[in-house]
Amino acid sequence: MYTASFAFFEVLGEAGITHCFVNLGSDHPSILEALVKGQREKTPNFPKIITCPNEMVALSCAHGMALITGKPQAVIVHVDVGTQGLGAAVHNASCGRAPPFTQEGEMRGSRTEFIHYIQDYCRYECEVKTGKNIKQMIMRALQYATSDPKGPVYISAAREVLEEDIEPYHLDMSVWGPVAPAALPENAVKEIAVALVGAQNPLVVTGYVGRNHNAVRELVKLADTLPIRVLDTNASDMCFPSTHPGCIGLAYGNHPWITKADVIIVLDCDVPWIPTLCKPTTSAIWHIDVDPMKQQMPVFYISAKARFKADAETFLKQLNHAIAGLVKPYSTEYKPRFENLKKEWEERQDKLELLAKPREDRALSSAYLAKRLKALLPEDTVICLEAVTQTMALVDQLKMTEPGSILNSGAGGLGWFGGAALGMKLALDKGVPNSGRFVAAIVGDGTFLFAVPASVYWISRRYNIPFFTVVINNKGWNAPRRSALLVHPNGLSASATNEELCIEFEPSPDYAGIAKAAAGGELWAGRATKVDELDGLIKEAVEAVKGGKSAVLEVVVFGTGV
Repeated sequence: MYTASFAFFEVLGEAGITHCFVNLGSDHPSILEALVKGQREKTPNFPKIITCPNEMVALSCAHGMALITGKPQAVIVHVDVGTQGLGAAVHNASCGRAPPFTQEGEMRGSRTEFIHYIQDYCRYECEVKTGKNIKQMIMRALQYATSDPKGPVYISAAREVLEEDIEPYHLDMSVWGPVAPAALPENAVKEIAVALVGAQNPLVVTGYVGRNHNAVRELVKLADTLPIRVLDTNASDMCFPSTHPGCIGLAYGNHPWITKADVIIVLDCDVPWIPTLCKPTTSAIWHIDVDPMKQQMPVFYISAKARFKADAETFLKQLNHAIAGLVKPYSTEYKPRFENLKKEWEERQDKLELLAKPREDRALSSAYLAKRLKALLPEDTVICLEAVTQTMALVDQLKMTEPGSILNSGAGGLGWFGGAALGMKLALDKGVPNSGRFVAAIVGDGTFLFAVPASVYWISRRYNIPFFTVVINNKGWNAPRRSALLVHPNGLSASATNEELCIEFEPSPDYAGIAKAAAGGELWAGRATKVDELDGLIKEAVEAVKGGKSAVLEVVVFGTGV
């Protein structure tokens, strides 16, 4: 029996999708039949099925895998409640430019309503009306998912359609590729190149360029040629190596060099600056992005001389080629400015070193924690970061240098890390449990609770996907306080306690204990409150993960952890 449901799974495998994260329900009889058929008959390239007791975790798993592989993975949920359960995860995949594929089965009666929940976030949504073209519908969706700006796609189908018997058929996969990367017009490349070569304080502001590892290498080549500063505004990828003298670190919406730069290139970036906090004084601004209009943002505007819808790697290659024709080989013209950049970078490193010094009372800080993690984690570690208010302190001390070594959702749907870390580890292991690079998730206490840890650590044990989680316990949600102070710096919030603001987590949950219970006891659990305990516990946790068990270390930090 060859049904539309079986054709669905078959085309996923033919398209290169290796995993399907499922949350199954009473509307999936034909899906279940197809699952059993594919597994029993050992259908070539049949996706591996991962049961996920929560939809947020399922889609975050697909998101995490996509960040490592660059390819979409599939998620199956059921009807309106399953679709709504995806909520924050769909937001993350959309804003973070990740290409998961979601399929939903539904009952008759309101089949055209469920997709309305996700139309503002998905690159493509449709309902399959017949099994006879289900493969074409899937491949069209995947073309949208993998074409820039990448993002989630969503397909729904009624039970009757999924049950339909059809004639077996196959598609020519060579004709279903994504839209090719776009370049800039040559005259625009020349104009930007001339401006950069003549600039005294050029600045590149980015947020997603690290998603393409080759683009990072081209950006480094540019900064090796001209004395350019590079600012990251998102921490969702390793966009520029922290050891490069041109790196001025991470900032959210506000940095002194935004106001001092005389030429600015905004490259793959959603929020380069916040005008109420700071804004450029130069008019020499160029905006290059796969989505320069920010079509999901109601209000977005940059006072740019020109904006281009283009691929970062392609543009940077064009730019480097143009600059090579303008800058004399072995020229010493820029030597004093390169030396100044190095001096600035060294001064910044000295300040960061002071921030990470152990406190006299031996209490822990996020800066000190990150410094010790950098020293003690395996060199090939991939960091899954979702620490909210602690992000800048952590990124400054982790000092990542390799593309793909640190990943964040790039969005605001907290709780992403749990499924994402599972997906990253699955992708890195390539089918051989615990054989790939080490994965460490560094998260806030609020984020940990959002992640549905009961589901995350059950999946970790069930499918042998061990990873290390560090939970920074700063006793609650500090993001709401920061937001309130930005709007009301002298308001009541400025003097209010966390309890008054209703953002305090007291009594404190046993974070590691929650995870251990979900894993049926098969998980390393620890808690650090002082500097002298930290190194030993990190080492124990790392060895546990290397041995095949997930590990969760709660780290209690002083005050807000800074």
